[in-house]
Amino acid sequence: MIRAIKTLTKRYQREEDGNMTIEFAIMVPAVFLIFMSTVEVGIYQMHQMFLDRGVDMAVRNVRLNTGANYDQGELRDMVCEYSGFLENCDTEVSLTLKPVTIDTYGGPTGQPSDCNNTYPEISPLREFQHGGEHQMMLIVACYKFRPLFPTTGWGFAADDSGEANMFAFSGFVQEPS
Repeated sequence: MIRAIKTLTKRYQREEDGNMTIEFAIMVPAVFLIFMSTVEVGIYQMHQMFLDRGVDMAVRNVRLNTGANYDQGELRDMVCEYSGFLENCDTEVSLTLKPVTIDTYGGPTGQPSDCNNTYPEISPLREFQHGGEHQMMLIVACYKFRPLFPTTGWGFAADDSGEANMFAFSGFVQEPS
């Protein structure tokens, strides 16, 4: 019995048939995961760049037009116009604008769930306060998007609907009119 087992194991030790199949089965999923992750991160960074550009250009426009008093819809439209290629920007972007006290400021507040302007007819408007003269203002833009490959494991903090949130921050000083 032991001799039969030894002959079987020696026979399999000498043969190398199927070696490439095992390497292929192990390596191809890993290579595809790396490829899919690269594409996903590239698309994410492209969307983040568009959102940052849109917020920065809208804030620049607000700073230059000191006499204008924009509401949330007008500011969101400016962000969407300047951002360019964000899908469904007018429904998927929500804005928060609030004054900041420089002495006590501890960073932006809010949870990722604050990005809830997807259904404007049932969602309340986010906090949106106009500042006084010489007051520091913080604008937070949130964009909801659906990851291209949600199973790559990058995790983008997706909610129950499979959408993830992306944030852009900017600040400006309210100039006197």
